[in-house]
Amino acid sequence: MSRIKRDNEPPRTEEIIQKTMEDVMHDSMMPYSEYVILERALPRVEDGLKPVQRRILYTMHELGITPDKPYRKCARIVGDCLGKYHPHGDTSVYDALARMAQSFVMRACLVDGHGNFGSIDGDSPAAMRYTEARMAPQALLLLQDIEKNTVNFHLNFDDSLQEPDLLPARFPNLLVNGASGIAVGLATNIPTHNLGEVIDGVVALIDDPRLTTSELMRYIPGPDFPTGGIVAADAELFQAYETGRGKLSVRAKTHFENGTSGRKLIVIDEIPYQINKAALLERILRVSEEKKTMLAGIHDIRDESDRSGMRAVVELKRDVDPEKILNILFKYTDLQTTFGVNMVAIADGKPKLMGLKQILRYYIDYQKQVVTRRTQYELDQAESRAHILEGLIIAVDNLDEVIRLIRGSRNPREAKTRLMERFQLSDIQAQAILDMRLQRLTNLEVLALRREYEDLQKLIQKLKGILKSESKLMAMIKKELEEIRSSHSDARRTQLSTDFGEIVIEKEKPVAEEISVVMTGGTFLKRMNEKLLQKALASGELKDMELDVLNGVFTDKKILFFTDRGNCHALPAALIPDARPKDRGIAIAGLLAGLEKDERVIAMLDPGQWTGEMLFATKQGMLKRTALSEYDVRKSCYTAVKLKKDDELVAAVACGGHESLLLVTRHGMAIHFAIEEVSVVGRTAAGVKGITLSGDDSLIAAFPHDSEGELIICTDTGYMKRCLLIDFERQARGGKGVKCITLLKNGSNGSSVAGALTVTDPYDFMAIQKSGTITVMNTEEIALEMRSSKGTPYIMAVMNDTILRLRRQFSQQ
Repeated sequence: MSRIKRDNEPPRTEEIIQKTMEDVMHDSMMPYSEYVILERALPRVEDGLKPVQRRILYTMHELGITPDKPYRKCARIVGDCLGKYHPHGDTSVYDALARMAQSFVMRACLVDGHGNFGSIDGDSPAAMRYTEARMAPQALLLLQDIEKNTVNFHLNFDDSLQEPDLLPARFPNLLVNGASGIAVGLATNIPTHNLGEVIDGVVALIDDPRLTTSELMRYIPGPDFPTGGIVAADAELFQAYETGRGKLSVRAKTHFENGTSGRKLIVIDEIPYQINKAALLERILRVSEEKKTMLAGIHDIRDESDRSGMRAVVELKRDVDPEKILNILFKYTDLQTTFGVNMVAIADGKPKLMGLKQILRYYIDYQKQVVTRRTQYELDQAESRAHILEGLIIAVDNLDEVIRLIRGSRNPREAKTRLMERFQLSDIQAQAILDMRLQRLTNLEVLALRREYEDLQKLIQKLKGILKSESKLMAMIKKELEEIRSSHSDARRTQLSTDFGEIVIEKEKPVAEEISVVMTGGTFLKRMNEKLLQKALASGELKDMELDVLNGVFTDKKILFFTDRGNCHALPAALIPDARPKDRGIAIAGLLAGLEKDERVIAMLDPGQWTGEMLFATKQGMLKRTALSEYDVRKSCYTAVKLKKDDELVAAVACGGHESLLLVTRHGMAIHFAIEEVSVVGRTAAGVKGITLSGDDSLIAAFPHDSEGELIICTDTGYMKRCLLIDFERQARGGKGVKCITLLKNGSNGSSVAGALTVTDPYDFMAIQKSGTITVMNTEEIALEMRSSKGTPYIMAVMNDTILRLRRQFSQQ
């Protein structure tokens, strides 16, 4: 629509401004470039943070979301940061927040995230409305003493609030967490390092400022990536640390294993930094298809990673050299990559390319400023308080006169003036005297005032000494850094190698400790020194406790726990906490991931060298025999036996070397047959029928044996007997069996069998009642009777109390 010209409207004139390209670029591009370089993409050398990261942490500090407080919604944190300090897109703020919470990106995470913050497979974090966060302990170190005038502040974008120029940064965050960013014409890519090693380097440089880069590398030998891997410790590494620029070769950490059917496995345990695991495996698959001639030996590629750690497997065909295949994969995939070091950061108000020593030098100078300003602040506060205390002490020493003077004054202003004139006090001192509460006039409070004044004088002298002496100042910086090292450092994750075939720096593997694992009542778990355990057993300290014990367990091995739901939980012995003999230990449900509600552990086993066989028996009379090696699975929870509906596992025992098997049911039936009749099947198989049950009968026990010894049977009312195993004739598997005890129709000797035990040598056992009463007896106390007899009363179970089960007093599994 054409514009209608109004009357008396002056004619419009168009002005064309002519500028050279040089001026346009200078007036438009240069300010934009300067902003991107200084205020967005590059970190400061002092605290190692970009502006958005600094603003996020300061926002969380203002919200009080410390590690000891509950998590707060990320949307709240992002909203506060946007509204107060960072007026840009919420995506950029949330992405920076999520990155600081990712353990595969940050060497020392600054944000403790709760929820889905992405994964090493390239998964994106959940939306900010779903995730929660709070500051990590390392973030507190970056903000420590910020309230003590340690850093300068400036107005925010709308001049309504103040934000810090820098954070105090009590550890060298730029090197510990590294940085990456692309500005205009500039970029930075700083690798992550080990916190303890970097602090060692700072302390060494404080002690001797003349250290060379090669000497500093004795303390900081190389990068330490959160994802581990192996870095080449060659001339390129030295060049990167000397000049700030270089190329580091980073290789995945792998090992070989023997697979099934004679195949070899290449197992990838750690991958190079900033590599997407899912994309890496896809690349391996694509390369194996593109280069079929060289990689025809690859049979399968799969990801077996779980909560216990990373595990990617390249399965090879038989008679294929795994070394050769691995070298090809190193060449054509991201199993080996190059990390381009480009240590650029903002220093002295402009971007600088710096070497290792230069970065540490800047950090030390900054810490001198921070600690000096903090000391001056504390000195000012101490002197101000001492000044007030001097006035209060004068008032206390002249109490009667002060009271008369105040009472004789018409108003507070006159009282203050008269106090200042009479005792030569300052305005602050006079006001403090007027504000003093009467309880401060007691003898104890007067003494406390004088003690506080004396302590303040000592503190003032100490602080003045630090400000006057650079050596004392540096000693304080060193002391605080060493405290941070002792409380926050951890072991190196990335190995360094002069040649990828030979490891140069490698942490010693911890020596496996021999322990005893103790399960109490199938509910609590602990580990103990075997000598302490034997001493406690001998003293009777554990007399009335239901114990299952594994002796001679090494902490570098796994323990298998079998449950009534037919599951097997594998738990590293090293994760079981130490405890004293009388301590109950930690609840098994807190150690076994995935243990369902009401799921009970019925047996635990030390697999040793994974040899031999396992026998499983279920409540409905099903049996299964499986090689123990089938349970050597790289999962923390997996199926041990497939159960039918309403069935449950009642026994899981090692059966290697035994020739016979005896089953006992709740209605007093037993069957004895050769163990070879139960064929060996796979891990997830259901098994075969062991005994035919009648009515509501159920299986309660299964005993592999060698036809020698005796069987002890106990009813629910306390009738017991002992009979010989040879009295049970062998028959075919799957039959109804024979009576092992006669249960009278009137129920006088019990309505069901509560438990059974086999005996070869005498031992103590426990009868556990519903009321919680435990009776300890010896197997020799039980009379030897015929197989079909009714038993003899040994325990009085009255008032609806019944015997629940029998068990060895000390069950060695």
